[in-house]
Amino acid sequence: MSERRAYPSDLSDARWELAEPVLAAWRSERRRRALAFGRPPEHELREIMNAILYVDRTGVQWRYLPHDFPPWETVYGYFAKWQKYGVFAQLNGLLRELVRQKEGRTAQPSACVIDAQSVKTSTSVPAAGQGIDAGKKIVGRKRSIVTDTLGLLLAVLVTAASVQDSDAGRAHVEHVAAEHPTVRKTWVDGGYRQHLVEHAATLGINMEIVQRTPGTRGFTPLPKRWTVERTYGWLMLHRRLARDYETLPARSEAMIHLAMTDLMARRLTGESTISWRDPAKHHQPQIPG
Repeated sequence: MSERRAYPSDLSDARWELAEPVLAAWRSERRRRALAFGRPPEHELREIMNAILYVDRTGVQWRYLPHDFPPWETVYGYFAKWQKYGVFAQLNGLLRELVRQKEGRTAQPSACVIDAQSVKTSTSVPAAGQGIDAGKKIVGRKRSIVTDTLGLLLAVLVTAASVQDSDAGRAHVEHVAAEHPTVRKTWVDGGYRQHLVEHAATLGINMEIVQRTPGTRGFTPLPKRWTVERTYGWLMLHRRLARDYETLPARSEAMIHLAMTDLMARRLTGESTISWRDPAKHHQPQIPG
C-alpha cells in the first residue's frame, strides 16, 4: 500500500484480512479468463476498496476523491465491475455468516423481517427511475430490505418510490425461499397486503403482519420489526445513503451491501464506527447483537 495518511474509513489490517480473499479471487479469475495478459494491475486492491469505502462513508462525489487515492475513474470502474459480478453481495453473505456464528447463531437464519424506506434522489438519477410515494410524500426511490433477526442484511431491492411494498415484498419472499431455504418465518408491517401473506405461505414461509396500535403517534418500536428499523439507522452512518445518488438502482443496492459489509467487518474485529455527530469525543456506536 502506498504511504499516505490514513482516513477513518480505511480498512484496518484485520478488516482487510476478511475482504482480501474474495477480492483477490475475483482479480485472479478475471486475469485467468483474459485472452491476453497485459501488464500487472497498477493499483492495490486494498487501496481501491479504501477509496470506495471513502465514497460510501462520506458521500463525496466520485470525481471529488482525494488525490492520494487511485484515480477516480479507476476506482469507479472497479466499483462498477464488483457490483456487476456480485462481489459486494458475496462479501455481505460471507461476513453475515461469520457474525451470526460469533453471536452463537446458526450460519443460516430461520426467520427474517422485511421493510421498505423511501428516500429522495439527486439530480443524477433519471426521472424514469423515480416515482412518488404518496403516503410519505417523497419523490425518489424505495429501498426494500430483508434482514435476519439480528438486523443483518439478507437482500435488498431498489425501485421507484411508487412501487407498492407488496410488489417488492413478493420479489423478496421468492428470493428468500430460493437463497435462504431455512427461513420459515417473516414479519412485515401493515403496508403489506394479505395476498402476499398467502403467496409466502405457498413458498413455505409464515408471514405475520405486525400492526401499530390504533391511535399511536410518532415512532414506536414494534415487536420483531424494530430490528429492521435499527438496520436503517446503522446504514445512515454512511452519508452516501442519506439520499440516493446512484444512476442505476443496482449501484444503489451495491452501496447498501457495501455499508453493511463495513459495519459487519467492524463488528467482527471489535472496531467501532466513528460517527460524525460527535467527532471530538469519537462517539462510536457499535452494532448491537
